[in-house]
Amino acid sequence: MKKVVAIKILLVLAISVVSTSCKKSSSSKNSSRATGWQINSRDGGFQYNTDFKEQETSPGLVFIEGGTFTKGRVQDDVMHDWNNSPNQQHVQSFYMDETEVTNAMYMEYLDWIKRVYPPSDENFRAIYHGALPDTLVWRNRLGFNEVMTENYLRHPGYGEYPVVGVSWIQAVEFANWRSDRVNEYNLEKAGYLKRDAKVTDVNSDQTFSTDTYINAPTLTYGGNEEIINPERGNKRFARTDADGNETNIYATRETGIISPKYRLPTETEWEYAALGLSEIRSYNLYRGRKKYPWDGQYTRSGKRKIRGDQMANFKQGKGDYGGIAGWSDDGADITNAVKSYEPNDYGLYDMAGNVAEWVADVYRPIVDDEFNDFNYYRGNVYTKNALNEDGTVKVVTVDDIVYDTLSNGKVVARNLPGEILKVPVDENETYLRTNFDRSNEINFRDGDRRSSRYFENFGDDEEGEKDNETRKMYNSPKHTITRDSLGNIIREYDKRSNRTSLINDEVRVYKGGSWKDREYWLDPAQRRYFPQDMATDYIGFRCAMSRVGSKSKKKNKTKN
Repeated sequence: MKKVVAIKILLVLAISVVSTSCKKSSSSKNSSRATGWQINSRDGGFQYNTDFKEQETSPGLVFIEGGTFTKGRVQDDVMHDWNNSPNQQHVQSFYMDETEVTNAMYMEYLDWIKRVYPPSDENFRAIYHGALPDTLVWRNRLGFNEVMTENYLRHPGYGEYPVVGVSWIQAVEFANWRSDRVNEYNLEKAGYLKRDAKVTDVNSDQTFSTDTYINAPTLTYGGNEEIINPERGNKRFARTDADGNETNIYATRETGIISPKYRLPTETEWEYAALGLSEIRSYNLYRGRKKYPWDGQYTRSGKRKIRGDQMANFKQGKGDYGGIAGWSDDGADITNAVKSYEPNDYGLYDMAGNVAEWVADVYRPIVDDEFNDFNYYRGNVYTKNALNEDGTVKVVTVDDIVYDTLSNGKVVARNLPGEILKVPVDENETYLRTNFDRSNEINFRDGDRRSSRYFENFGDDEEGEKDNETRKMYNSPKHTITRDSLGNIIREYDKRSNRTSLINDEVRVYKGGSWKDREYWLDPAQRRYFPQDMATDYIGFRCAMSRVGSKSKKKNKTKN
């Protein structure tokens, strides 16, 4: 009997200790270590998401834990491009699309644009047509490919195939659109936006932009209070002050609800993710090298169940895009449906073959690892929000849309209604800074004369030319597109003989082999370039997203 009583007493004491420690933990979590004041008090004051665990994985993405690796180390270099010298880089953790963006995913984007900016309206026609993939990329002077020209993008038989005919510019715009749609849905689920407004209420005068919501939430959806401040919401951080007024009615970054933006991966991120180096990791070292996203030196599988099967979709030889009928080598003649082949160790599909993929970087033959070896990226153009005279942010209206005419004559919208107008950063942001000194840093230390410490700018024009002598290393032909008084396009070809390169600030890197490439290009370290405003039948893309917070999802103990 005494033992039973003793056990009961111990149990009560244990429960009380746990309860007390929980209360203390909860109390300490919601009180400031700086001031001791209460955080998230019902009476108001500082509101912050103290329950945030880690970034929620957004739709379509998988987590890639960052680390160090040797970028640019290829197994073969028969082309002798000298553009992928091995260099040690460190990549921050990030997320990447599990598959390439498919036709069905891109069709959802086109459907949204068509509903919000109907091409039947003369004001918006160029927006929709500027987003359309170029289906004529399938045509061949001596080949019959009209079935792809007419069906590849829209037919459900190709719905899960990677989208092609998309330029780098169009890929970036898709990523921006996707960011806004995902955050719009996140805010709706959290009760900050009217339910289903993203479908029932959206139009050219009232749309959602992530940047606009963060910087000027009352201007989102054209300022429609019914949408941006619904009566029945479950806003966790909303409070009522002593006078009965609502505070914190709009979500901020502090809530953790608004996710980072979708974007194109940098070249360094893409190569690191494609290699899937965990297959050859031994404790804190990588043993050996990798030639492909999978382990081994061959394109065929050595696994018992699928021994001899090709691990990717690529061109195996002259006139051989898929093998012999009935006994196909890779199961495809052109592209193939995503997830048709085994993923790499990160769970990423088609990081070799199917389609090559756009990455964010401007192409240069050199990688300046002497200056930076962390999250390497060439292509930074820094901007800031444009402001009105009263200091408020300037939001683009239907009358403010700016269109660009690309080098091929295609017209694209540079901004859309509801977005914040962006302008280059100026001396207010760059004065006496040591980490950047101008808005456009694309040409920083890229090997041309302007990168020299002895360079002095006296009279060179924007082309970098003086006295008919080129001053730039990267000076590809610059063809011009103009329009006459009737709006007809006039194309003028650059026929000057002093052009020495095909490289300029408008060519972007693309990575990975495609259905049209030989095995040589499947090596993730291989790199090529293509004009950012042009498209092909073998380049697609996938999106990435930055990781905020911890490097790893696993809270490992420190190992000595």
